[in-house]
Amino acid sequence: MGWAMIKNLGIMQGRLLPKYQGRYQAHPVGYWQGEFQIASNLGLSLIEFILDFDQSEKNPLLNQSGLEEIRKVSEQTGVQVKTICADYLMEAPVHSECDWVAAESREMLCRLLKNASQIGVTDIIIPCVDKSALKTESQMLRFVKNIRSVRTVAEKLDINLALETDLPPKKFLSLLETLDSGIFTVNYDTGNSAALNYDPAEELAVYGGRISEVHLKDRVRGGNSVELGKGDVNFQKVFTTLAQTGFRGSFIMQAYRDEEGIQIFKQQLEWIIPVIDDWNRQSEEIL
Repeated sequence: MGWAMIKNLGIMQGRLLPKYQGRYQAHPVGYWQGEFQIASNLGLSLIEFILDFDQSEKNPLLNQSGLEEIRKVSEQTGVQVKTICADYLMEAPVHSECDWVAAESREMLCRLLKNASQIGVTDIIIPCVDKSALKTESQMLRFVKNIRSVRTVAEKLDINLALETDLPPKKFLSLLETLDSGIFTVNYDTGNSAALNYDPAEELAVYGGRISEVHLKDRVRGGNSVELGKGDVNFQKVFTTLAQTGFRGSFIMQAYRDEEGIQIFKQQLEWIIPVIDDWNRQSEEIL
């Protein structure tokens, strides 16, 4: 099939390249540039950059020459960087019980916000899952206290802090209400929600209006990622409900990958395009 540029559809960094150091998801140090042209050839308009904890200072997001290179490659290929996944904060959560770790993470997040504003980023994803999950009330309180200290910087730069959590819908909404700022939004992960056996209609009825970005992934209940369409995500229900909520943000494919990445991605892209086309049609009808 031919690949025309698809507005608001992108990929998580590294998914179109061989794995970096054998890792499932990581910033590909030293060869990240080539993915932009591959993405452009496939019709993708976005790449979600990753900031890892290890080798963070080698990430182009953290220095001026790197930011210039991102801007240049983006202009050459037409593929933009509007979102950043701050995986750094999974290893060093802002709600860490170690005060100096939490302080350094807040400092890193402020630094990332200021640099991201130079390349047109709209959202930084704050992962609160797996190692950085908000499992206890004390972790929740520390998170609220510490992330609030970054709020002013984010508001000034008009960059969303999009939270990705495994919290039940009403508890997630309660967290957003406690944070009390529109700068805190939702990063909705289709696969993670399915793995937790959450009902997308219930989730989106509760906080659908706060979603600023969607990660497209398929998983089986209680299990790992699988190819799009082969897991327990009800994509038709997800996209129909998103259209009803008026969502017009970005879709980032964080789909299943193998060692090389490219061929398995093409298969999944062909599968998801008709679903996105239908969402566009439904959204236009609602508007």
